[in-house]
Amino acid sequence: MVRPSLNDLAAFAAVASHQSFRRAAEIMGVSRSALSHAIIGLEAKLDVRLFNRTTRSVSLTQAGARLLARLDPVLQELDQALDTLSEERGTPSGTLRINANKSGARILLAEVVPRFLDLYPDVELDLVSEGRLVDIVEQGFDAGIRLLEAVPKDMVAVKFGGDVRFIAVAAPSYLDGKARPHTPDDLYVHCCVRQRLPSGKRYRWEFSKRGAEVAIDVPGNLTLDDNDLLVQAAVDGRGIAYVPDYFARRFLASGQLVVVLDEWCPPTPGLALYYPRSRHVPSPLRAFIDLLREVDRTR
Repeated sequence: MVRPSLNDLAAFAAVASHQSFRRAAEIMGVSRSALSHAIIGLEAKLDVRLFNRTTRSVSLTQAGARLLARLDPVLQELDQALDTLSEERGTPSGTLRINANKSGARILLAEVVPRFLDLYPDVELDLVSEGRLVDIVEQGFDAGIRLLEAVPKDMVAVKFGGDVRFIAVAAPSYLDGKARPHTPDDLYVHCCVRQRLPSGKRYRWEFSKRGAEVAIDVPGNLTLDDNDLLVQAAVDGRGIAYVPDYFARRFLASGQLVVVLDEWCPPTPGLALYYPRSRHVPSPLRAFIDLLREVDRTR
């Protein structure tokens, strides 16, 4: 049997982890065809089939599962060994992949990322912004950024950025001549700009006041899936929008928007960076967390 190379084994582990040649190729930075040829070559060297392939799915054979069980700890130990060398050099290096929602990405870009890249020029930061909550391990990310309440329970969470308020906002031109809402039920006689969640469901606006909690499927003839667009629609007088306060601040400051139902919009736990509890924390991620905490302390 010809002994496979480390690159061959890393390619196998990537495809096995993501159960997708396309996704593994994206993460490894190679073409799908090159990765497929590498796996075919590995199977030929080992003289055993490692994957069951169809046009729609990839799954491990029994032999592939046995190999992965023995190989995965070895590759993790190798990553740790290389990371230790990076620490001995005195500066983190390599790639740091973070998946964030849009508000989290905005805060990082404004307050953390420029300093991080200046401090650690040998780190390549790959920051992916998307609305849907993904499995960061399965998708090959080192960490994620989401609202603290959405962080999976088996993850380590590092809260930052303070609390966040979801607020109902409208343009003075929209409210002119209309009765302002004083309770969430008053929204039923208003035109609201509704939000479509990444899951495809329409978001029910959530309010609370002195222990009373209300979720409203508000009326309206416009539904959007982006907070910036929701704010812009409200500025344009299309109706009342419900957004994280971060997105509306400059329009509130300029008077283009005003808050309604203010007493029904208390602060909630804000954003958190999270990462797997059971995995080695690479030095670029540790450095990023340390800087995130430092920035948060000086806010």
